[in-house]
Amino acid sequence: MAGLQSSNGIFPSIARVRTGFTLTFMGLLLLILGAKPEWFGLDRSAVVGFVQIAVFLIGLALICVGGYISLATLWAGGERSIAADFGLRLVGTGYVIAIFAGMADIFGMGSHPLPGVPHFGPWQARGVEFGMLIVLAGFLLMVPYRRKGH
Repeated sequence: MAGLQSSNGIFPSIARVRTGFTLTFMGLLLLILGAKPEWFGLDRSAVVGFVQIAVFLIGLALICVGGYISLATLWAGGERSIAADFGLRLVGTGYVIAIFAGMADIFGMGSHPLPGVPHFGPWQARGVEFGMLIVLAGFLLMVPYRRKGH
């Protein structure tokens, strides 16, 4: 438990950790709902359209916010490291990459620009996956690692 203590000996707020985990779990459910609606019996189209893309990107946003709340709470009022600050910026950057890759058709940069029907293609999927990897790297940098005995 020593890894969870701050410099003044106060444990992190359990309510904040629970809020972060709840938001993260809700985001995961929305991400799965948008990516695989057939798992919930809601698939109505052969292609991944705008609504599905928007739902899984909102889910990813909730995961980012919930993860940030949980990981920021682990610092327990102590000063965050430079790596943790850099990780926070990576989380935001990764989410922006995922937004622009997922909504490329809507922004007029995809292979099916408007007024055509937006279609989530393989290049967009790779872009969203790349954005998610950047988010993951940011979260790993935000973890408060401490050496034993310190």
